[in-house]
Amino acid sequence: MAIPLVNLKRQHTVLCNEIHAAMAEVVSRGDYILGESVQKFEQEFAKYCKAKHCIGVSNGLDAITLTLKGLGIGQGDEVITQANTFIATALGIYHAGATPVLVDHDPNTYNLDPTRLVSAITPKTKAILPVHLYGQPAQIDIIRAIADEHGLLVIEDAAQAHGARFHGNRCGSLGHAACFSFYPGKNLGALGDGGAVVTDDDELANWLRMARNYGARSKYEHVIAGFNNRLDTIQAAVLRVKLQHLDTWNTTRRQHAARYMDILENSDVVLPTTIENVEHVYHLFVVRCGNRDEVLEALKVEEIFAGVHYPQPIHTQEALRRSCSVPHRLTNTASFCDELLSLPLCPFITGREIDTVAAIVSRVAKPAKTSTFQVS
Repeated sequence: MAIPLVNLKRQHTVLCNEIHAAMAEVVSRGDYILGESVQKFEQEFAKYCKAKHCIGVSNGLDAITLTLKGLGIGQGDEVITQANTFIATALGIYHAGATPVLVDHDPNTYNLDPTRLVSAITPKTKAILPVHLYGQPAQIDIIRAIADEHGLLVIEDAAQAHGARFHGNRCGSLGHAACFSFYPGKNLGALGDGGAVVTDDDELANWLRMARNYGARSKYEHVIAGFNNRLDTIQAAVLRVKLQHLDTWNTTRRQHAARYMDILENSDVVLPTTIENVEHVYHLFVVRCGNRDEVLEALKVEEIFAGVHYPQPIHTQEALRRSCSVPHRLTNTASFCDELLSLPLCPFITGREIDTVAAIVSRVAKPAKTSTFQVS
């Protein structure tokens, strides 16, 4: 039987009765736009993150774009983020009208390297947007100290870190605001697109509630030039069901990651590194090896579908390569992007499947090496 990167079919089999009942309740009420389930999910997710506000929006990209706009960040401004993340992080900055400033990542955690921040700050810098990549919180204490010293905002990209903790505090409560995606494959995923912004900032929250809904303060009273970026009510109903299981699923993810670590400990792959005082939620289990594509093919032959997160840095992508600022050489980003390999992991993978994947990786993988990828 095939082993997908994320087994959403098994998840739905387990939850189908709960999900169908939640969706049927929305249908019976007929409140499809900003209905009761949206309001209840927002309350529940804000409480979960220990924040005052949660504003449901259409997806993670829009969460970033609207948050920056709501904070007055736009044309002529710069926002610092990392170069090795999914392009949506930088697109959110770009669509807000600001310039994405890309810095290198830490070679061990793959998160933004705080030592690169100070040299990237200019008079145009307004915010730092760290990504909690692969499910591990960024070194937010160091990042915030630098931001505070320079009068900058810190906005979390928490799209891969639902439920993760830094020194006991959940992602979503670590910056001025946090942006989440509920894409189906996330630790907390909808049955389609969805997103949210979590914040303690009353003014930002009020602006976001208007901005996502055509700029309306009340029906047909439009006070700002807004957008149509609302979280769908049926998706909110699904998210309410799944939120109840999130902590259990994250615990299972950590157990599966530990199993991979034990089996692969003496292999030639570079295993994930977890920093102290964080609770990793392993949205992805990412290793490095010198013959990544060969390992991918060996897995594919056995109908095992691993992934690559991410094969091409943002500043080399045609869409943004003329729109980003790159203040220093992205040595780690360039060196690692053709060695990264995401192994199948989700709460519903079995121990036997992990053993099968790990055995192939152990047999085929060769040590990581200096990449030949050239920074443009």
